Amino acid sequence: MEAGFQCAGCGEWNMTTVDESAGRRQNYVEDCQVCCKPNVLHLEYDTSSQEFFITADLE
Repeated sequence: MEAGFQCAGCGEWNMTTVDESAGRRQNYVEDCQVCCKPNVLHLEYDTSSQEFFITADLE
């Protein structure tokens, strides 16, 4: 499933692929595609909208 997050460093939007089989709540690190800073992504699946919501913090 594709989902987007806003880089905690530069504010640019990034797209990522979420592994739905890893659970409703996930955390992992992904580098920003623009500024290359590592972002700790916090993912949570919303059952009503059937999509993942992502927040990001700098590592």
